Amino acid sequence: MFSFMPTVPRILLARRLALFGLALAALAAVMPCVKAQAAYPDRPVRVILPFGPGGVADITARLIAQKLSEKLGQNFVIENMPGAGGIAAARAALSAPADGYTLAFFTNGTAISVPMFRSLPFDPLKQFVPVSALGYFDLVFATAANSDFHTFGDVLKTAHDKPGTINLGSIVVGSTQNLTAELFKSMAGADIVIVPFRTSPDELVALLRGDIQLEVEFYAALKPSLQSGQVRALATSGAKRSPELPDVPTVAESGVAGFDVTSWNALYAPAGTPPDILAALNGALHDVLADPALKKAALDLGIDAKASTPQEMDARMRADIAKWTQVIASAKIPKQ
Repeated sequence: MFSFMPTVPRILLARRLALFGLALAALAAVMPCVKAQAAYPDRPVRVILPFGPGGVADITARLIAQKLSEKLGQNFVIENMPGAGGIAAARAALSAPADGYTLAFFTNGTAISVPMFRSLPFDPLKQFVPVSALGYFDLVFATAANSDFHTFGDVLKTAHDKPGTINLGSIVVGSTQNLTAELFKSMAGADIVIVPFRTSPDELVALLRGDIQLEVEFYAALKPSLQSGQVRALATSGAKRSPELPDVPTVAESGVAGFDVTSWNALYAPAGTPPDILAALNGALHDVLADPALKKAALDLGIDAKASTPQEMDARMRADIAKWTQVIASAKIPKQ
């Protein structure tokens, strides 16, 4: 009996060693995941753009991608996939794993696409999650330099005193510019004719030729004509004055109370992307978009570079979907 007792500590020790070995194995299995998450990004990140190269959105995205690359130590690569409604770009983003290495560039146009399409093959609210806003920008209501309109009040007075005599140009039906014109017409109760053009240059030619008396367009497209003195800005579309045109009143200031159209760009990720990766990206964007040099470069394009929380961006998307749904229905614009 006495010879059996010494074996008990050895058995307990063996069990403890076995348990310790299992704990080490479990820790070893967890450590690669922790390391991988802590090292994000450890390879290039794709940012898929629903526009072609060379436009304002493309230039802005590349500017921000370069700064993100410098900050996080990996390349953020812009991939251009233009197409109606941003469908091709969204599909490409959704075809990749939700691991933070494929991101989508959404805009106010994404919010418009939801009510504009009979059956949009992706849902920006359910299949994607917001990372952050990238920037905000207003539209400009402008007239030719030789126009009799010197204030936006002149436009409103003529629209009411001489109904049907003002032609307001925008680009294609269903664009942010076109829907902004429709919203203005509705909120002002103005009897004006909205004339859509295929491109911004076509619209500008018509303005300078006198075929239209007013146009609504983004600042970047109008900037050369404003600087040359060919075109005069009468009002901007946001709730507050635009930082690039601080001396130009808003439409709301000029007599259409409550008028507010502010377009935006934002970074989104496929739903299911790990929260810690989303948080890392959001923090990096807050730092990058606060950089004075980047803010100045963006402002030259008419964009107020500014980050947001994911919750703020989600609220903005939902509010704009609701707004443009009403405008499209009121204007009786056919769905695509």
